[in-house]
Amino acid sequence: MKDIQFPIFKTKIDNSSERFDLTDFNQRQAYFEFKAGKEIEKLREYLKNNTFIAYLLGKKSSGKGTYAKMFKEIIDKDKIEHFSIGDMVRRFDAVVADENKKKELIYFLEKNYRGFMSLEEIIRSLEQRSTKTLLSSELILALVKDEISKIGKKAVFIDGFPRDLDQISYSLFFRDLIEYREDPDIFVLIDVPEAVIDERIKYRVICPVCQTSRNLKLLPTKNAGYDKERDKFFLVCDNSSCQKERMVTKEGDELGIEPIKNRLKTDENLIKRAFSLYGIPKILLRNSIPVDKAKEFTDDYEITPEYVYNWNDNDKKVEIIEKPWQILDDEGVASNSLMPPPVVVSLIKQITDVLNL
Repeated sequence: MKDIQFPIFKTKIDNSSERFDLTDFNQRQAYFEFKAGKEIEKLREYLKNNTFIAYLLGKKSSGKGTYAKMFKEIIDKDKIEHFSIGDMVRRFDAVVADENKKKELIYFLEKNYRGFMSLEEIIRSLEQRSTKTLLSSELILALVKDEISKIGKKAVFIDGFPRDLDQISYSLFFRDLIEYREDPDIFVLIDVPEAVIDERIKYRVICPVCQTSRNLKLLPTKNAGYDKERDKFFLVCDNSSCQKERMVTKEGDELGIEPIKNRLKTDENLIKRAFSLYGIPKILLRNSIPVDKAKEFTDDYEITPEYVYNWNDNDKKVEIIEKPWQILDDEGVASNSLMPPPVVVSLIKQITDVLNL
């Protein structure tokens, strides 16, 4: 990302022959203990009596939720909460559709909301909510205060706030509003090349029956097929409760990032603005690594694989071939994308440093 230098974090342990399958839960646990065992133990000890609040800032589809949930899985699932503003807002679709629940919401807002929109306008905005229109910051603060009060005193990763430039200043007082006054607060800034986001969207497929989601290029099922008429490969759903349906591309996904370019630009400006703030520590995570530095800083199994397909006419079946995923980063540098675990190793070690453990 221009204007911010996201350092390359070394996860490779020199002279080690250890290998792990990062898609396997047990091996992933062993990987984290091997790569960051000391830091994990320090964080577990810290969380016995202390918490923190971390704001995840990254472009849409940059992996914010994935990283927070994996951190929680590794460190302590009972002491850490991933809180998504987007998920919270979507839950209110059902609330405003139920008259009794809507009355309870109005009563809560009468007691807790302070802002320039009337309650009638707020309810209408929730009922007619569009993903292109942001709810007011004052409303978000009131709703989040109520939701976070229900989870108890835990370390919290806030995903989706601040969402716009005017909300940056609100985040500085956020921990006071939700009564986490003594907790350290941290900005976690995530750099992901737009080429990564683009291909995650373009190659995304879904089962039309069970809604299982996969990615033709990055997360295939066990079986693939070949459509000779269209000269295209496709995945076959491998959900055990499904009937081996042919997976399809969701309408619009073939356009990749084109429909969300304005959103990505806003997200980038938000990250830059947050980076320039004084008084709050920043953790910098990067999803990619230049190809010419990959062997020095990472193990080969930490690189995200991509999958290409070949039709074997003799055996009449599709061959799935795995190789390192290579893209151009936003500066045009040939780079490999990292799998989530090495990025989370970086997160674990940087949070340990920020908390002075």
